[in-house]
Amino acid sequence: MFEILTDKFLELLKYEGEVALTSWGSEASPHATGTWISYLTLTKNGYLLAPAAGFKHFEADIAINDTVLALLAVREVSGFNDYPGIGFRLTARAKLLSKGSDYELVKDKYPWCRQALELRPMELEQLL
Repeated sequence: MFEILTDKFLELLKYEGEVALTSWGSEASPHATGTWISYLTLTKNGYLLAPAAGFKHFEADIAINDTVLALLAVREVSGFNDYPGIGFRLTARAKLLSKGSDYELVKDKYPWCRQALELRPMELEQLL
């Protein structure tokens, strides 16, 4: 999984910014939700974990279609042509965990979470 995550993407993870998540189930219209970059934990195998408190619509969508899109951007990292800011579109397989070591890792950091969101990167595209 780390071969998908570039050095620039890993640098972006050091800064605060929003993670916009888009899911879609059997309905034609997508659902958008979000979290913060600072909530993300990168696992040893290259997965991203985040706390999930609500995520009810997202959960229903990924039960049907577990492919999601995540948009991440920060100003602190230079993008293409030294552009002041960088952004990525991450295509990932999503899973909500309610047990196991990855769930416990997230729950220990964020006791308010209901589940842990696991994102398994499939494709990464730099946009800025």
